[in-house]
Amino acid sequence: MTRRSPLEWLVLAIAALTVFTGLVQIVNPGWVLGLLAAERTSTTEHFFAIVGMFMVIVGGLALHGLAGVARDHVIFLWASLQKFGASAAVGLGILHKLFSTLALLVAGFDLLSGVLFLLYWRSIRGLSEVGVGRR
Repeated sequence: MTRRSPLEWLVLAIAALTVFTGLVQIVNPGWVLGLLAAERTSTTEHFFAIVGMFMVIVGGLALHGLAGVARDHVIFLWASLQKFGASAAVGLGILHKLFSTLALLVAGFDLLSGVLFLLYWRSIRGLSEVGVGRR
């Protein structure tokens, strides 16, 4: 039986949390917008649900990438870029007074997630290029 590194466990937890929170945004975008003190219209809820869909896709891709023995490092590079982009977008939303300062927690978590995904990408980059799994 192979073991996962602590970094891999963190990436796994973040990927699962990304899927879960994305699903919440899809099912009830108005509730999430309310938590962030954002404008709630049918348009904002619709687009927030679309963001949730992409969160499910990227989180699911990362989970899928962690499921097998081999690790495709490219998955985690792109997942890190998604997290950095989400952090910047939420930060801009706060700056433009679209979200309350509570959203700083979301932006900070996405930034940290991006860093962890990037570190994980770097840790498996050479291994996945030769088809060797890491656990």
